[in-house]
Parts: sequence; C-alpha cells; structure tokens
Amino acid sequence: MTVISKRVISKRTALEGSSTGPQAGELAGLHDSTQALIGDRGSPAATVRPATLLAGVRPLPGDPYRASSIPIYQTATFAQESALDAGPYDYTRSGNPTREALERQVAALEGAGTALAYASGLAALAAVARLAQGGEILAGDDLYGGTYRLLSSVLAGSGIAVRYVDASDLAAVEAALGGATRLLMVETPSNPFLRIADLAALGRLARARGALLAVDGSLATPLRQRPLPLGADLVVHSATKGLCGHADTTAGIVAVRDPALAADLAFRRNAEGTALAPFEAWLLLRGMKTLAVRLDRQEANARRVAAFLAGHPGVRKVHFPGLPEHPGAALHAAQSAGPGTLVSFETGSAERSARIVSALQLFAIAVSFGGVGSTASLPCRMSHASIPE
Repeated sequence: MTVISKRVISKRTALEGSSTGPQAGELAGLHDSTQALIGDRGSPAATVRPATLLAGVRPLPGDPYRASSIPIYQTATFAQESALDAGPYDYTRSGNPTREALERQVAALEGAGTALAYASGLAALAAVARLAQGGEILAGDDLYGGTYRLLSSVLAGSGIAVRYVDASDLAAVEAALGGATRLLMVETPSNPFLRIADLAALGRLARARGALLAVDGSLATPLRQRPLPLGADLVVHSATKGLCGHADTTAGIVAVRDPALAADLAFRRNAEGTALAPFEAWLLLRGMKTLAVRLDRQEANARRVAAFLAGHPGVRKVHFPGLPEHPGAALHAAQSAGPGTLVSFETGSAERSARIVSALQLFAIAVSFGGVGSTASLPCRMSHASIPE
C-alpha cells in the first residue's frame, strides 16, 4: 500500500471558493431523530433542515436562564444535595451538562439512540475496537494511519486479532468474515484513497455472521452520510475534523443504536476516564453551528480542484467521489448527500509530490483536514507514515 501512498497528496479545500455547493444535509427522515433537540417547543416540521437545527438555540434542560450559547460547565465536581443524593451530576468524568448537550446534538444528527464524546478520535476508535476483545477485527485495508497503528501495534498484544480486507469489495469481505470476527471496521469514503464501501450490504453481511459494523464517518460527517439507518451499529468520528471545522479542538464521537451497547461503552468510558472535557465540548458545539454552510462551500471548492487536477497532464490519478469516473461514484451518491471535502491525487513520485506540497501558497502543510483553512499533506510521510510497505 505504501508504494501507492508514497505517490499521493491529499488536498483539503475550504472557504476560498465562490461557487455555491449542494444543499447540505438533505437526508431523508433526519427530522424524526431531532425531537430531543427541540424540547418543549414542539415537534419539528418536515421542512426543518439539519442546518437550521444546528444553528438554533436549545437551552440545557433545567437551565432557568435560557442562554443563547450553551454554558461551559468548567468544573470537575458538582455539589451534592446530601450524602445520599448526588443529583444528575457529581463528577465531570462521569457526566457534564456541556458535554451532554453536545452528545444530544450529535445523536440527533446521526439518528442514534446515544452519542458519546471522547478526548480524541483515536480514543473513540480504541473504545470501539475493544468491543472485539477475545475475538477478531476485520478492518478495511485503506485506513487513517493512526487507526492502523492502533490496530496493529496496540491491540495486537491485547487479545484481539486483526485482519485487513478491501472493504469496497463485497465478495472479499464476505469471504474474509469468520466465526471469530466480532467487529467489521471500515471507512467510507476511506482515507486517503476515497474508496467507497456499500454500507447496507456490509451491515447485512456483518449481521449474518453475528458481528458489529463500525463505520468511521469523519470524512462525510452526519450531514452528508448517516451509516446507522443504513445498517451500521456504530459510527465513529474524529470530531477534530469536519464537525469542529476550526482546527482548534481534539475530540472523538461514537454514535450507537443499541441502548445496551451504549451503556457498556459509557461504563467503560467512565471507568477509563476518556471523556471529552467541558471546554472542548463547548468549542465543538460552537464549531458545529456552521457545519452546513462550511460543507457547502468546501464541497464546491473540492469539485473545482478535483476537476482541475483530473485534466492536468502531470497528475496520474485523482481520487474524489464527485467525479463521474470514480469507481464508487454511483454507490456514494446513493448512500450520501454529497462528495465530501477531501481530494487526493497521485503524481507517480513521492519526491515530486513533496515539491508540489512545499510550493503551495494558499494551502498550509498540515495533518488532519476539515478546517476552514485549506491544507495539503503528503500522507506517506505524515498522516499515514505508520503504514508499512
């Protein structure tokens, strides 16, 4: 994989463009999952879009002041009514109103019963991966480098076997699923090659083998793709990226359908102390207010960059599901509401790619993506350096 990865540059586009993008988040049935966000104001109408819900003001339950911005409960402890009555909160590691507001917001967007916020995307991935304890994880073979490092170097010595498969090849996935497989873990679109996996089909295959399907939805965000209604059991986000959108917060999210599974994850998170801190939860809530408008402009720019690169004689291959020649374009369009904001391309030479990245004037050289400033990276030397040849 590194032979290809060494020739790839991931370009992330953001707010510089001028064309208007597709309407964000027009995902069928999303309004049905937002009742918890409306509170006592009544049921949302079918015409209410996720962008409206994200930008709206929804006071915390029990807050008498109805603040226009969710308050930061920057506290480690909460005073108890008595020695026998802790009230709704006692210790921020176990529960915090600001973090709960964030989790309710993401759960509604994902159509999930529960969302849990973690200190980082990798902390969220690690929590999900440990659900396979005593068994096996079957993972997609095109993954974020940090995910590969976690699976290959950390979990290898903890009683969890890991194998890899091309998640965009259903026949290969079906053949690879075994009796010991407890978790099928995929990215779609994947990072950095933007391969597309059939979420509904993978969900059926996983259920037939008694395995859970976990989907990393960081590239799409819930305004473009919602894996849970399509058959996934868990959705993981590096909220550091598109959900936050300002490159100033490190956070992870796990959205879950099953209440028992959510309770298990919540128990482990409290026991291990990996929950997101209040200030970061507030920053993430603030960043999400502009998610819809950011995605519109970023996608419009990504389309223009991808089209330019596709016609450039110095580019061997462009990976972007918004291009009609992308092998997963039709499938992605069927299960998503937009192509996303990440473009990657191959030049045929790691050295040439490095020169291109170094020469850019409007794109900062940085790992991660999804912020309002456009960035470029060389995955084989940066985000995916841990993946061997």
